[in-house]
Amino acid sequence: MNIQEMTQNILFKNSDIDSRIIESSLALLHERKMDFGDLFFERVSSESFVLEEGIIKGGSFDISQGVGVRTVLGGKTGFSYSDVLDAASLKEACLAARSISQDLVTPKKISLKTTKIKPLYDANDPLLSIPREQKIKVLERIDALVRASDPRVKQVIAALSSSYRVILIADSDGKISCDIKPIVSLSASVTLEQKGNREQGFGAAGGAFMLDRITKEEDLASIANEAVRVAALNLEAIPAPAGNMTVVLGSGWPGVLIHEAVGHGLEGDFNRTGSSNFTGKIGTQVASKACTIVDDGTIAERRGSQSVDDEGNNTQRNVLIEKGILKGYMQDRQNAMLMRTKPTGNGRRESYNCLPIPRMTNTFMLPGDYDKNEIIEGVNKGIYAVNFKGGQVDITSGKFVFSTSEAYLIEHGKITAPIKGATLIGNGPETMKQVSMVGNDLSFDKGIGVCGKAGQSVPVGIGTPTLKIDSITVGGTKS
Repeated sequence: MNIQEMTQNILFKNSDIDSRIIESSLALLHERKMDFGDLFFERVSSESFVLEEGIIKGGSFDISQGVGVRTVLGGKTGFSYSDVLDAASLKEACLAARSISQDLVTPKKISLKTTKIKPLYDANDPLLSIPREQKIKVLERIDALVRASDPRVKQVIAALSSSYRVILIADSDGKISCDIKPIVSLSASVTLEQKGNREQGFGAAGGAFMLDRITKEEDLASIANEAVRVAALNLEAIPAPAGNMTVVLGSGWPGVLIHEAVGHGLEGDFNRTGSSNFTGKIGTQVASKACTIVDDGTIAERRGSQSVDDEGNNTQRNVLIEKGILKGYMQDRQNAMLMRTKPTGNGRRESYNCLPIPRMTNTFMLPGDYDKNEIIEGVNKGIYAVNFKGGQVDITSGKFVFSTSEAYLIEHGKITAPIKGATLIGNGPETMKQVSMVGNDLSFDKGIGVCGKAGQSVPVGIGTPTLKIDSITVGGTKS
């Protein structure tokens, strides 16, 4: 059975919707003037468990399904959705969505055409990949591993989640696109106490694959050990210094700084409306020549990847900044039309009841030529930031603030004492111009990234090699 047959069997198993109904629904949209429209069918099943204090404190199972109908005419959008998948509800949603236009046009006959895609992940359901009893044992095992590793453990929270998303997009040209995507994640949050002081640590794993990929004994030990290691490190950490200094970002999750401070500013809608710091700068130098930043939705099994985006366009590898030169923006179909360019496979939505907007997939800096140790050795005094726990960014100004969860002093070319309370404060484009060395050790996050925009959350991937930023403001707590 191919992916289209699987998708239709899952979505329309207990429905009267079929190819004929989809064709007639698209024809109904075409009775009014529009630039384009689409039907977005979706079914998501999800399950999660949370263990705290050695017992299961939370658990959920949810199924969400429905259809979103959209018509676009210039900068106007008509949108309606239904939580019920049947022909009558679909017709009602189509009539509502097309109401943005009152201009009647010659009816158009629609013949559906299926788009062939190359799936990027396993089409099986991760909720069924291991028994529910085993999922509970996984969480109990993480709890036991954490508590056995350090007598200072005061609290352990372990969480496991999985989801199975099935989508079918039928656009106004009659093109049918389908995708089936699994997502799983497993995490541990640990609190250690020493002499009245408490610190937290976090470990996780996840991705677009089955649960058995992250639930082997070595996987559980790795997650537990990482959470304990970070918490123990922060118990010994000294207050962070403050001032302008050199900062070296570690590989992997520190790419969240690039995602927030640069990536959002390169999404098409912000640039079409002139609210991005990058508006009108295509072809100009916006970062140092060491920086090449890419958004790539085609990486197999990555959390941010999609076989097709939520408008049915193929995802692709988009070079956003090449050797410091801004090359382009991430586009959905409507913004691309209004900006007279092409969609880039970045039209994404949280659910069928949301409109697609330009969003990142997997955004990262390409590797350079330097060894990590070579970068560290070139810093006389600075900070090595390995992980972040949160931040804020203003898209219009490019200003950002990020708090570290794991960081160290660099003194005379060597990593020395761990520090806590460090925040990085700067401006995205200006900070990128301060990047002088890029490592050869590109890595990605642990597969648990989530991005929020316009009230919608979608899974994303984040990555970077080790980076040397020559000068950035560090907010510290050292008096």
